[in-house]
Amino acid sequence: MKIISWNVNGLRSVIKKGFLEWFRQTNPDILCLQEIKIDEKSLPEEININEYNLYFNFSKKKGYSGILIFTKEKPLNIEYKCGFDRFDLEGRFLRLDFNDFVLINVYIPHGGRKKENLNYKLEVYDFLINYLKKIKDKKIVLIGDFNVAYEEIDLANPKQNKNNIMFTFEERDKLDRIHKEGFIDSFRFLNNDKKEFTWWPYRNNLRERNIGWRIDYIFISESLTADLRNSKILTNVIGSDHCPIFMEIE
Repeated sequence: MKIISWNVNGLRSVIKKGFLEWFRQTNPDILCLQEIKIDEKSLPEEININEYNLYFNFSKKKGYSGILIFTKEKPLNIEYKCGFDRFDLEGRFLRLDFNDFVLINVYIPHGGRKKENLNYKLEVYDFLINYLKKIKDKKIVLIGDFNVAYEEIDLANPKQNKNNIMFTFEERDKLDRIHKEGFIDSFRFLNNDKKEFTWWPYRNNLRERNIGWRIDYIFISESLTADLRNSKILTNVIGSDHCPIFMEIE
């Protein structure tokens, strides 16, 4: 099974940049998108691809946040809310239950360049971790944009960003807690020493210079590691300030 995640920073924008052609060529079993920035009334008709079932969680705020899952296999159950009101209203959570595993697509808030929303972000992590604890007996794929670089290898300039948003001790500690709950970073599990990134700011040719951050992850339950065949970052795919991440699992 091939699973891909991508923060597209606007679904309509990325469609204009060749998204649908890339999607058809890549042909994943599941594609999770974050930050689609659309509502139900403005869905592009061309995203209705015959072999895929589509599941959305839209933000109540127009042109903001929102997530989407394309899946070839129909889920047994769908959950659009995790129970954290503000997080749920912003369309940042979507859970699909399949026969063999549970897929959770999340878009964690950024926190603000001046850390004005850091407390909200940390509260989201605490809530999510407690949510995961309640279902950790299941096989889980936790996927999305987590807006945190976990270790120094996960960003180009760790020393300069030590106290900056997305690399504070408080944020990194939340990812540490996810690891301690038995979730494995699929990319790092198979690529121990690789320094690759998933996001580059839109300025100063930072992507071309590869001055970026790895803030998008596919975490899996430890019980799924024996079935993990591949996990990589698709750095050559353009269209957003993020690039897609890929996992293949039996």
